[in-house]
Amino acid sequence: MTATIVYASRLLRLPLLAADGATIGRIDDVVFVPGGDGPPRVVGFVALVQRRRIFVNAARVGEIAGDGVRMRSGNIDVRHFEQRAGELRARELFGRRAGDAYVVDIAIEPVSGQPFAWQLVSVALGHRSRLRGRRNPKVVSWRDTWYLFDGGPLAAEVAELRELHPSDAADRVRSMPYLRLKQITAAMDDEHLADVLAELPDDEQVGIIEGLGLERAVAVIEHLDPDDAADLLAEMPEDERMQLLAAMDDEDATPVRRLLSYGQKSAGGLMTSDPLILPGHATVADALAVMRDDELEVALAAQVFVVEPPTSTPTGRFVGAVGFQRLLREAPWMRLDACVDDDPEFLSPDAPDDEVSARLAAYDLVAIAVCDEAQRLIGAVTVDDVIDHMLPPTWRRVRRGVSA
Repeated sequence: MTATIVYASRLLRLPLLAADGATIGRIDDVVFVPGGDGPPRVVGFVALVQRRRIFVNAARVGEIAGDGVRMRSGNIDVRHFEQRAGELRARELFGRRAGDAYVVDIAIEPVSGQPFAWQLVSVALGHRSRLRGRRNPKVVSWRDTWYLFDGGPLAAEVAELRELHPSDAADRVRSMPYLRLKQITAAMDDEHLADVLAELPDDEQVGIIEGLGLERAVAVIEHLDPDDAADLLAEMPEDERMQLLAAMDDEDATPVRRLLSYGQKSAGGLMTSDPLILPGHATVADALAVMRDDELEVALAAQVFVVEPPTSTPTGRFVGAVGFQRLLREAPWMRLDACVDDDPEFLSPDAPDDEVSARLAAYDLVAIAVCDEAQRLIGAVTVDDVIDHMLPPTWRRVRRGVSA
């Protein structure tokens, strides 16, 4: 259980732990951004990993406890941490003057109703003597020292965008003058920019990516889902596409390359290569637990695809899919391979888009597996993928009353 209030001076001594408890590194700093009218928000942590200072997005942290800061899942980005415009670090706040005292510590707490989110709640003030300051600090609300966290108009606008749904933030971004857009995208963290990019029309995505340096563009693209990254790269000139793919981490580039090898109007071109996959010996309880991940798209969380090992695409032989309604009717200890149908539904990656939509409609499916000639699962096409494909290219420009 995450502690209710955590002081940065204690947090900076904690190890960074993988989801399985293995030590990855140690926490070296906390990164904040102004929260608009609310308290400053924690956007991530700086960790020392193999002598490199890297950024760990706060959304990837599941727990802050006495034994360490534990990741929820996923890989970490080992690129060197670079502080963006408007960001503040705990270490640079320590010793800053506040009235007739100085900052000796800051405290964060979980954001109510928002899992895996933290905010700055109070500031501990003391005197120049570090010993005296730590012995008898005066703890005040962040509001009493608001001027410490004022990053200016740019930081305030980035903070406001972060509070919006990505589609609403995309609408706001696309109405900006070019120079302001450059400033805003430079100040946004990579994961937030990727979320917003995914909601923009293809040509505008390309325009933003081409305005970033190679290293930053790669970092943003690696935060996109593989199918979104493939769609974006498919719109770019071949030489730029190849340069970006070559600079990407192999683990991120491989599924994108595979998706790019299929026609855009085929099941392979429509699919995501990262559906919810479990082995047949996993239980109903295991499946329901992974379905609770709030980062999963609704369409992908509606069913689990059961395979023989390995469970990363391309997997072992595809066994079948189990929807969450079936899972709710079965005993928690039931094996998944005992829940699947004897004749599982799946498509070839070369199946045309009209066959994909017809199969989804005929069997009332939210998603359908895509398998290769050896019946290995290589991805899944969701209803969302099909709808996005069927709508005209300009649909993102006219949603919610935004004109082209």
